[in-house]
Amino acid sequence: MPRGDKARYTEKQERKADHIAEGYEKRGVSEKEAERRAWATVNKDDGGGKKPGGSGRGKQTGHPAAKKGGRKGGTASAARSKADRSAAAKKGWHTRRRKAG
Repeated sequence: MPRGDKARYTEKQERKADHIAEGYEKRGVSEKEAERRAWATVNKDDGGGKKPGGSGRGKQTGHPAAKKGGRKGGTASAARSKADRSAAAKKGWHTRRRKAG
């Protein structure tokens, strides 16, 4: 099987790659780069093509890429000043301390 050949991937894997690529394109990534990243994600999730002859067939998938949700968060907190973040942390500490006992 030549390098880059997608013949051993299932329909579901292809749909998954298309969906991931669309998400990247919405965020401004070029079409070629989005497709490259999408297939890299599918390979990371599934370990390769699942059809007979594909190295990933029959192996358990841990779906590591699916657990990356929420990692883009924190921008609102980062936009606040150090004093604001510190005040919020102190307020939270006092609240937890008060409610603990």
